[in-house]
Amino acid sequence: MIKLQPFTRNDYNELIANIDSKKMLLQWAGRAFEHPLNTQQLDNYLNNNTRIIFKAVNDLNYSIGHIALQDIDFQNRTARIGKVLVFNNTERGKGYGLMMIQRVLELAFKKYDLNRVSLGVFDFNESAIRCYEKAGFVKEGLLREVCRYENEFWNLYEMSILKREWTILKERRSEQK
Repeated sequence: MIKLQPFTRNDYNELIANIDSKKMLLQWAGRAFEHPLNTQQLDNYLNNNTRIIFKAVNDLNYSIGHIALQDIDFQNRTARIGKVLVFNNTERGKGYGLMMIQRVLELAFKKYDLNRVSLGVFDFNESAIRCYEKAGFVKEGLLREVCRYENEFWNLYEMSILKREWTILKERRSEQK
């Protein structure tokens, strides 16, 4: 089990330590930050009223990841999930990413009464794509060569989930228990 807690200035160093390269920063945040990640950039990121930023902690209150619900639009009842990261390579593949996504969707659809949550994921990030699909996200389309890293161009899948889809999925999961 994991909990989501507010991301604060006290969490900056841990996040910075887990973004160890220009490529990783680009994969994690797109063009939102410049390498190297620093406290000034994180101050700007934190001080934006259209996003809610979390650190994920395990049962021992050990920080295991980062996630944001951003571009929140209450008029249209939409938002995006972004900046999803499970910190330690040894913790990846254990379901923490899925738990983080599920917690954020619970907030988005129950607490904030949103109708649609979307995200973008690079097409080579197959483990993330599987995680998002398991959480109920559907691929809407592929944006071809939208991001350049050195001599490569990266494609990006746009994915989303609607509140009614999430509700049905949640009901099915509770029936299976």
